[in-house]
Amino acid sequence: MSTTVSTQAALKGGEWIIKESNTADIYTPEAFNEEQKMIMDMCTSFVKTEVLPLIERIDNLEPGLMPSLLDKAGEQGLLGISIPEDLGGLGKDFVTSTLVNEGLGGGFSFSVAIAAHTGIGTLPILYFGTEAQKQKYIPRLATGEWKGSYGLTEPNSGSDALSAKTTAKLSADGKHYLLNGQKCWITNGGFADVYTVFAKVDGDKFTAFIVDRGIEGFTQGPEEHKMGIKGSSTVQLYFQDAKVPVENVLGEVGKGHIIAFNILNIGRLKLCAAALGGAKSAATTSIEYANTREQFKQPIANFGAMKHKIAEMAIRMWVAESALYRTAKWIDEKEQELLSSGKPFNEALLGAAEEYAIECAMLKVFGSEVLDFVVDEGVQIHGGNGFSAEYIISRAYRDSRINRIFEGTNEINRLLTVDMVLKRAMKGKLDLMGPAMAVQKELMSIPDFGSGDEGAFAKEFKLIANMKKAILMVAGAAVQKLMMKIESEQEILMNIADMAINVFHAESALLRVAKMAEAQGEQSAALQTDIVKTYLYDTADRVNKSGRDAINAFAEGDEQRMMLLGVKRFTKAEPFNTKDARRRIADKLIADNRYSL
Repeated sequence: MSTTVSTQAALKGGEWIIKESNTADIYTPEAFNEEQKMIMDMCTSFVKTEVLPLIERIDNLEPGLMPSLLDKAGEQGLLGISIPEDLGGLGKDFVTSTLVNEGLGGGFSFSVAIAAHTGIGTLPILYFGTEAQKQKYIPRLATGEWKGSYGLTEPNSGSDALSAKTTAKLSADGKHYLLNGQKCWITNGGFADVYTVFAKVDGDKFTAFIVDRGIEGFTQGPEEHKMGIKGSSTVQLYFQDAKVPVENVLGEVGKGHIIAFNILNIGRLKLCAAALGGAKSAATTSIEYANTREQFKQPIANFGAMKHKIAEMAIRMWVAESALYRTAKWIDEKEQELLSSGKPFNEALLGAAEEYAIECAMLKVFGSEVLDFVVDEGVQIHGGNGFSAEYIISRAYRDSRINRIFEGTNEINRLLTVDMVLKRAMKGKLDLMGPAMAVQKELMSIPDFGSGDEGAFAKEFKLIANMKKAILMVAGAAVQKLMMKIESEQEILMNIADMAINVFHAESALLRVAKMAEAQGEQSAALQTDIVKTYLYDTADRVNKSGRDAINAFAEGDEQRMMLLGVKRFTKAEPFNTKDARRRIADKLIADNRYSL
């Protein structure tokens, strides 16, 4: 199916809160081209044939095994998907590179190793390196000849990365920086050849350095024993007057935070993609088990309680996928726009990812929590066997947990979501004031009950519009009431973030199914309509709860009563039989014996 040509400029980051979108403006997975589908198949096949048969050996950290798998991935071009051709990569677009992260997401510890190598291990040099640095490192990282890693976290600086204690001092002869300090939780650290390491020059200039394995004064600790992702190399790095050549400063002295934070934007979206791939794999494992495990003389897949679990897995994954590729295409289009305006390659993608940093943070939260939900329910479907290390679902459960901590904790990403929206509003990049004032006026007026349907999904689109009003009402009133104190009211900020995350994903899914219905007919999209209507029905309750919790935390008296009535009005959903909808969704997956949507 070809994508419909957009009739308006793409939304800016965060603008979906105050503007309506239509089906012509959304990109969906139904638009993947044949090459993209082949690349996805290649990735899932690689995991199935090269990784999963060795999973026990990988988890036992067999020396040389993970690097050899990265070598094989490099031979198939999987390490250089987004690297320009003149630097030894395939030069594919952002949507395709996102697909690769999803396709490799079911590979447990291998997925972590390859994501770290192609992301934080490679991108800092690709986007911030000098021409000489790029020519030296990127072609070797693209093939896997050299493996990449990234050293930011320290024992006392995790979320507060800029409080790092590792220092860098220029040597007397001016030829080297002497690094002193330690880094922890370094993925691929045990075998990497190249590290991007952050340190403070002269005590305060946060700076990135390219550190080569084997330099004087640089050592690593033993492998960490972890709850999950046991097969990924995780070590501490130690620097004792480690001699890093001055030409290995990455970017500018004192500008390391620009590298760290920009790379995280891309990493958050890619983590969502990998989590989605892992979730689809875990869901298939659980569906297969439910079809073969018999109790009371029939497969447990026949029981309503199991169908509810299987359907809810599918609903959350399909919704996550809808928002993921909507955002990936926005970034892709923004990158092309910046390239066309004369921006160099590195500034174009980083600028595009920064534009949609709000959405990347929301995707990271949603995707990691979808995976956690899917593996948790997967263990439950397996019953006692799910608690046995002999069943792969137990590995999926353990491995999933780190994703809510990776790439900025979900708490940090929730706070960032609201913080970035408010900062853009204050700078005039996002006009929140006008729409927020309009909602306040509407609260004082008689509710508009509408004049009936206006076409397919009219009620659903109206609910989305109303839930956006709920976000504007709560956020606007909180800012007005609390002013600068709002930064310390993290619970309220996270309530507002949850409202935004739920509504963005619900809107993405609704636009996707409406586009499918337009292209294929409503009957062809019947199952996806069940997914969206069920998700919307539940989302209205979630937004209502988050809104009430926030209001009750900062308002009282008449103001509180008026806003609580407003939230109730803006989250009023039509009655819908979610039980039957879930059964229809589950029956399809059970019949296919896999996640097939």
